[in-house]
Amino acid sequence: QVQLVESGGGLVQPGGSLRLSCASSELDLDEHAIAWFRQAPNKEREGVSCITGTTYYADSVKGRFTISRDNAKNTVYLQMNSLRSEDTAVYYCAAIRITRFFADIWRSAGRYDYWGQGTRVTISS
Repeated sequence: QVQLVESGGGLVQPGGSLRLSCASSELDLDEHAIAWFRQAPNKEREGVSCITGTTYYADSVKGRFTISRDNAKNTVYLQMNSLRSEDTAVYYCAAIRITRFFADIWRSAGRYDYWGQGTRVTISS
C-alpha cells in the first residue's frame, strides 16, 4: 500500500514557524503533483499549496508559506512562517501523477490518489 508520511507538526506560538515534510518510500514524488491540504475542526478540508514544476498557494497563505521539493530525499516541504491561530489544523499531503494533474483542480481533494495520515499543527499562545 502506497504511503505518504507527514511530519513536522506541533504546537507553536502565533508568529512562529514550522516546516512540514511529506515523504514516501513507494512513490517517486517528482513524478507527482504534491499538495498540502488542511482540515480544522468542524471545517471542510481545504487546499493550502501544491507543487508541480509550478507552485500554487491559497490566498490565505500566500507570502507566509513556501512549498518546495528535495528530489534527492524524495520529500516535499511546506515551510510555514508568521503562523496564525487560524492556521491550526491537521495538515495532509496528497499526491496525483503529474500526467493526470490539471492546474484548475489543484484544490480538489477528491482528485488525489494518495494521502498521508496527517500531522497536527496547533497555533496558540
